[in-house]
Amino acid sequence: MKSIEVTVTIVQGVFFRASTFEKAASLGIKGWVKNSPDVSVLIRAEGKEENISKLLDWCKIGPENARVKNVLVKETAFENFGEFKVLR
Repeated sequence: MKSIEVTVTIVQGVFFRASTFEKAASLGIKGWVKNSPDVSVLIRAEGKEENISKLLDWCKIGPENARVKNVLVKETAFENFGEFKVLR
């Protein structure tokens, strides 16, 4: 199991949070996604290491019509999230 925090800097993020929610849910990942004040997207994700890797690969591309500039990842302590949520 792995717990990470991801900051995705986007040039254009068409439905990035909603699409992240769908991708994470399909991989059985728990945590949350939210927009940051600086227009980046912040993700906290916990799950099997292979599924976290798949989510990270997806974050580098994003949903259709998104333009991702950078993805920063750091490991974090587990919080045992019960589900994956979109935060405001």
